Amino acid sequence: MLEHQHIAKIALDEKTVVRRNADIEHERKVAIFDILDQNSFIVTGFEDKGPYSLHLGIEDNRLIFDVRTDDETELTRIPLPVISFRRIIKDYFHVCESYFEAIKTASPSKIEAIDMGRRGLHNEGSELLQERLKDKAATDFDTARRLFTLMCVLHIRG
Repeated sequence: MLEHQHIAKIALDEKTVVRRNADIEHERKVAIFDILDQNSFIVTGFEDKGPYSLHLGIEDNRLIFDVRTDDETELTRIPLPVISFRRIIKDYFHVCESYFEAIKTASPSKIEAIDMGRRGLHNEGSELLQERLKDKAATDFDTARRLFTLMCVLHIRG
């Protein structure tokens, strides 16, 4: 990986967001921190234009990767149909709710089982994201996981 093939800035389109609970806000902050700390992101056709500033949003049932240069010059917009992620995101939300409830009262083995399911769905969403980005942008698995987390945050409508 070349030094400039990464995300240096990231922003979420917050106009559709209502109040998030503390757990979700924590996940958002951690995902952004981890992406900025270490990531691999290469935009096809703009390999030498990084590091990138990435703006994520949802428009017309599409997840929009608005990719810009570090100085905010527009490079490209990568739209991905939200429908292809809908089932995984819905299942992931359901398992996350179960997990956050379980950590209050459930046994460690039950919490671990729910967490394994949560991680499995997260991995599935990350792999799907990498597949949908193929031919448009390349990312490593850890970066795709963190981007999937942010996709989920964008889907929370309160």
